[in-house]
Order: sequence, then structure tokens, then C-alpha cells
Amino acid sequence: MPKEYRTIQEVAGPLMLVRGVENVSYDELGEIELASGETRRCKVLEIDGSDALVQLFESSTGINLSNSKVRFLGRSMELGVSEDMLGRVFDGLGRPIDDGPEILPEERRDINGLPMNPAARSYPEEFIQTGVSAIDGLNTLVRGQKLPIFSASGLPHAQLAAQIARQAKVRGKNEQFAVVFAAMGITFEESNYFIESFKETGAIDRTVLFINLANDPAVERISTPRMALTAAEFLAFEKDMHVLVILTDITNYADALREVSAARKEVPGRRGYPGYMYTDLASLYERAGRQNGKKGSITMIPILTMPEDDKTHPIPDLTGYITEGQVILSRDLYRRGITPPIDVLPSLSRLKDKGIGEGKTRADHSNTMNQLFSAYARGKEAKELMVILGEAALSDVDLIYAKFADAFEKEYVSQGYDANRDIEETLKIGWKLLSILPRSELKRIDDKFLDEYYGKY
Repeated sequence: MPKEYRTIQEVAGPLMLVRGVENVSYDELGEIELASGETRRCKVLEIDGSDALVQLFESSTGINLSNSKVRFLGRSMELGVSEDMLGRVFDGLGRPIDDGPEILPEERRDINGLPMNPAARSYPEEFIQTGVSAIDGLNTLVRGQKLPIFSASGLPHAQLAAQIARQAKVRGKNEQFAVVFAAMGITFEESNYFIESFKETGAIDRTVLFINLANDPAVERISTPRMALTAAEFLAFEKDMHVLVILTDITNYADALREVSAARKEVPGRRGYPGYMYTDLASLYERAGRQNGKKGSITMIPILTMPEDDKTHPIPDLTGYITEGQVILSRDLYRRGITPPIDVLPSLSRLKDKGIGEGKTRADHSNTMNQLFSAYARGKEAKELMVILGEAALSDVDLIYAKFADAFEKEYVSQGYDANRDIEETLKIGWKLLSILPRSELKRIDDKFLDEYYGKY
């Protein structure tokens, strides 16, 4: 039986100081029993000799220093994992919130996980089809990759996240595919949107949801993505599934980290975020990947809203260092009614060339991708010139490029949140658009592909 302490010295906000403790370690879980018999959970943040500073998961209201007891449980936070988690909804501490039964765990795992040994990783190279042309065609997602979506407040990242979660699949092979979806600091309305969206399409049957609402404690927000990744690791490496992990919104997570850090009176770093935020984010992102000798894999799409649309803000900045590329949403495209408003030119998937080509997508994919990028970039320049100098100042070829840029945004990028395009359809739309341009302009495409596809659609 764990030893009980009645030595609570002070309670300040979410923090509590307990004196005279023995054999208690950092990150250990504890329980506080109030005079009424109610128990609340906490975890150890700091040990100084025999003094323990603990952080409460629930509110500190009603804790009486003289007649409340604290027990330390001798273990850090764990999640009971089982295949039965698929189709279920949990809160940020891993408790079911969908009125279903408790999960009978096959095993209990520490949510902090272990870093994957770099030598045991195998290289990501298999194509994942999301059904979204701007991602599949131009910024291809590969199994085992970390590809964040950089959004901004008011942009429809929730719809895009739900769309990818519903549509994502590995082509050709009949392999088990699961989605682990973790939402941090979202409103009840958003949480409802995600759950209903998955139920409508039946995608909920292969999805595990962890939902932490905006009014839940900050310390719970810090455990939510770790719970999700623990479930994902079990499904991927024990049950041989291919798991797509979607984390939204990393900005709320980082703000919770800052809040806890400020409560501990730590020295702040950039913009008040703790100096160890890089390491902390890496401890989440680096849990994705593929392992040698294991069939399963974890692919991750973290979503974050850039404060003030600023790419140099610490959260997107550090995320960009740790992950393999980014998909950027644009306010300008959103205003013009392009859905999803993916800004193709600054977006990048660093592993895209590994997952495309003969036997993965199609032999002409790489050539058409480069040509579309180049033509769109030139078309945008032509449109900017047109604004400054007027249409008459442009050459005939530049006018065609300007027309191409408009058609590209309307037909290729803008597909709505319900269209699920396979890669053949995406490539077909690409060729249809490239046929707007004179054949002599398509310098990045091999002649044999031009003979086969140019002007055919």
C-alpha cells in the first residue's frame, strides 16, 4: 500500500508542495484524497531533497491543507492499450468519453515511450494516397513521414484534417490501416465536428480519437499527444497496422507547455516558450517512422496554426526543423474560395521523390510534378506583372501562363472537402492543365510522356 502523506505545505494554482516525502521520483503519478473522500490526480514536477512539487490534473478548489492526504503511486502515467481502442473516443488522459465500456488492456505502456533507435529505422518510401491532389500530386506523403500542415486562425485546417483522416489509404495492398486522431485544446463544437464526420463515412471504425477540450486542464493537454502516440505505437509495431497519426493543434499544446513552465517559474526562452520546447516537440515527432523487421509504420501529420500567420514564430519554426517538409495553407487562396487553400509553391514534402514513379504511382509523375510547379510559378509572376503593368504589357506566352495559373488553382488545388481523387485522376487533371501550354514550353517532361499524354485529356 503506498504511504500516505498529510504534509501538504501550500497550494498555488495548479501546483502543490508536499514536505517530508521518501523515495518519490520525477514524473511519478500521485493521488490526493480530500476530506470528503474525493480523489484527484497529480504528477511530480520537481524533487528537492524531501520536498516534492506536484502538479494537479484537476482544479485545486476545495483542497484543505490540514486534512487532505497524498499518495504517490510509484509509476509514471500509463495507457492501457488494446486493439479494441479502434472506433472509440477518449479524453486526454485515456478515459473513454463515448459512453462505451472501459477498455480491457492487453498491456499497459508508459506514455512517454522510448525514442526509436536511428539505426533501427527503415527509410520511408511507400506512397500514401490522401485523395487530395495538391498533396498527392505535388507534395506526396510517404509512409513513415512527418508532414505538418501550417495553417492560421480561421483557415479550414479542421476540414482538411478530417478529409485526410477519412480518405487516406495505402494503394494496391490489402493492409490494415488505422488512424489515430488527437485533438488538443479544441472547442466542443470542433470535437463534435470530427466525431460526426468520422461516423458519417464509417471511418470511425478504423480510428482512435483522443479529445482534449479547451476547458480541460493544461497539464492534460501535454499528455494527450503522448497518449495518442502510445496507442499508435502499439497498433503499428505489435499489431502490424499502418497508422496515420493526426495531431491538431500543436499551437495549443505549445501554449500549455508555456503555461506549465511559467507556473514552475522556469527561465523563459523565445516569446516566453520554454527553452526546451525544441526537445519536447522532437520527443513527439520522432516517435513516427518505420522500424526494420516490423511490418507496421507510423506516419504523422501535425497541424498547427501559425500565430499572426508568421512562419518564423517559434512553433512553426521548430516544427519545420524536425519534420520532413510542410503543407502551407494560404489566407489569400481561402478568400478567393479555393478549397482546400493549399499554397503549393512554399509547401514542400522532402520525401516526395521517394514515393513516386513506376510501381508506386506512375512513371510520368515526377516529370509532370516539376512542370506543374514551374508553370504555376511563372503563371503567378505573369499575374503580378499584369496587376502592375496591365494586360497589354504581357507577351502572348505570358498570357497563356496567367490563364494556366487560374485554371490550376480552380481545377487542381480546389476540389472541396468531399472529393476523393485517386492518383490517376490527379495526374489526368495535371495533363489536362499542361495541355493549355504549347508543347514547346514543356521542357521538364520527357518526350515519350508527351507523346503518350499531351493533349489526350
